[in-house]
Amino acid sequence: MVNEKVSMKALITRKVGMTSIITDDGSMQPVTLLSASPNVVTQVKTVDTDGYQAVQLGFESGAKLGKSQAGHFGKSKATPKVVKEIRLEEASELELGAEISADVFVVGESVNVTGTSKGKGFAGGIKRHNFQRGRKTHGGRSYRRPGSIGSMYPQKIFKGKRMSGHMGNEQVTVKNLKIALVDTELNVIGVIGAVPGPRKSIVVVKGAK
Repeated sequence: MVNEKVSMKALITRKVGMTSIITDDGSMQPVTLLSASPNVVTQVKTVDTDGYQAVQLGFESGAKLGKSQAGHFGKSKATPKVVKEIRLEEASELELGAEISADVFVVGESVNVTGTSKGKGFAGGIKRHNFQRGRKTHGGRSYRRPGSIGSMYPQKIFKGKRMSGHMGNEQVTVKNLKIALVDTELNVIGVIGAVPGPRKSIVVVKGAK
């Protein structure tokens, strides 16, 4: 495995939880801690071979790989538990087996954070779309009902109609968060503010353009 450090503004991390830090002016800032163990480059995609430019990163170590996975990761000599693909605008100089660690980010840098939001199950229109509740006086009975959805005109329901349904468990990207701390010994990154997803969930951190 190639152990040289490669500069790439993208990293797969795992959410640890939230805490707070005290700044120089004495104010407190909420910080989300992300476990950022080194990522391994498991595949490099180019325009000539794949039609687009991207780098496939592996995170953590899997207990056991199947034959197809072992064959795919054989050249990089990695056994990742989580694999993500990062799109690139320019051709990459990364090689198979190269490691990307937490030190690619610096304190004060702006990043975009992508995660999967918490699933909240089936929810009504008021909770899911912030609809207004109906009146509770003078004979009103439609308290939390959605109301008309197109039974008269246009005699159909358009796609994308805001209604009750599955809430949460979607990919969410929060842009322009600031890096509060980078600990290369513990492999931890601190991001100011909230990050989507529950604890122990996978979070992708990318440098903001």
